[in-house]
Amino acid sequence: MLTPPQAALLEEAEAVGRDLASVSRHSGRVDRELVAALADAGLLPRLYPPEGLSAMDLCLIRQGLARANTEAETAFAMQGLGSYPIYQSARPEVRDRWIPAVSRGEVVPAFALTEPEAGSDAAALSLAAERDGTGWRLSGEKAWISNAPDADVYVVFARTTPEAGSRGVSAFLVPGDSPGLTGVAVDMLSPHPIGHLTFDGVPVPVEHLLGEVDAGFAVAMATLDLFRPSVGAFAVGMAEAALRIAAEHARRREAFGRPIFEFQAVSHRLAEMATRVNAARLLVYEAARAYDEGDRDRLKGAAAMAKLYATETAQYVVDGAVQVLGAQALEATHPLAGLYRDVRAPRIYEGTSEIQREIIARQLRLGRLL
Repeated sequence: MLTPPQAALLEEAEAVGRDLASVSRHSGRVDRELVAALADAGLLPRLYPPEGLSAMDLCLIRQGLARANTEAETAFAMQGLGSYPIYQSARPEVRDRWIPAVSRGEVVPAFALTEPEAGSDAAALSLAAERDGTGWRLSGEKAWISNAPDADVYVVFARTTPEAGSRGVSAFLVPGDSPGLTGVAVDMLSPHPIGHLTFDGVPVPVEHLLGEVDAGFAVAMATLDLFRPSVGAFAVGMAEAALRIAAEHARRREAFGRPIFEFQAVSHRLAEMATRVNAARLLVYEAARAYDEGDRDRLKGAAAMAKLYATETAQYVVDGAVQVLGAQALEATHPLAGLYRDVRAPRIYEGTSEIQREIIARQLRLGRLL
């Protein structure tokens, strides 16, 4: 059960999502007006509370936004994901330069981890960071980076020690206007701002190192540990929206002289959808509580289960809702058509479903899930 303040936060985020529907453009590029509106609505400042961000609060905001406006949800999430390595690991003067501007919606950040040949195996990164005086020069490529190529600042993970796996990766802050940095937008199934980046000897001064040399993987994991459960919350919000649409339609739509809700084929499908949504919601909240309670051993398995089950459930529920509504849900402007496009990606990013199963199996092997 949620506490009254938590329930109020969930409702507030959903209301903000509805209010920003007229701002969302679904253009496939960074929508700066939408980002600014999220700041004006008070949601972006919630990413940086003095007492530290609660994973539960992050999940509730993403869940609420996703119920009403997936584009606003994604813009909010990317502001957090792209900025948190700076917030957690940058030098104080660097953090103070960037984080307030992100909070005000004036700066758009990006989390640049994935490469053309390094997706699930993030330790296989090949973008090279070579010493240049007291700093570095970055050379290589990043692929499928949210907010690229329009971001104002990138957190870039690059190899500082060859053939050292995850122990040879460092994290760097790279302004979007750095010399040698170019990028192209990529048209995706759902119109989210995603692009590829090319680094041609991009200079990085020593003060833009995030954390320690060769400890960039710890920087990435510190952010992903916080944000991974909230991917499940995003999925739960989409599933709740789809279930709501399907149930309302089934109560209203008549066939053969009675509401289609009275047909067992429809009612049992909706019952299964509702059961899976509730189970996914509970798994997400459990993972968030594990993070907030500092239980890192419990968090690994709980976050993997939440992300796996919630994203797979969202796919099932959105597809089932489309089936209940029929042809009208296939119209390009129908809310379910948008959800159908949006729901596929979360099963891939921040760790595929297959990777989550591997994490769960490893934790079970270690005796941490029994």
